[in-house]
Amino acid sequence: MEKARRTLFLPEEPVALKSGMRRLIEESPEEGQRAVRDASFLAELLWEEWAERLGAAGMDYGRFLEISRGYAEEIRLWIMGERPWEHCVAGLAGRVWRRIPERAAVAGGGL
Repeated sequence: MEKARRTLFLPEEPVALKSGMRRLIEESPEEGQRAVRDASFLAELLWEEWAERLGAAGMDYGRFLEISRGYAEEIRLWIMGERPWEHCVAGLAGRVWRRIPERAAVAGGGL
């Protein structure tokens, strides 16, 4: 995780996004959970920050979204205030880092 912290910029917490998602979960639990499992609301924001580096390392948005969806429970915990933003985003960055294609890392194309 430390390596990912050094190589992927960890953006400021998107407070308005978090509030909106929490409100959705509280007002419409099924729809809110579906949105969290989809993860695109957060993946799109982070992809804007990380696309250049991840793309250079061989990862496209589809793969990034897939990884983000696998991290949905941690994202939900952040939304509900049970995990700090730094923990959530650094954990996702670490998960993404560990899934960079081997050929990119071996060829010096890592992050």
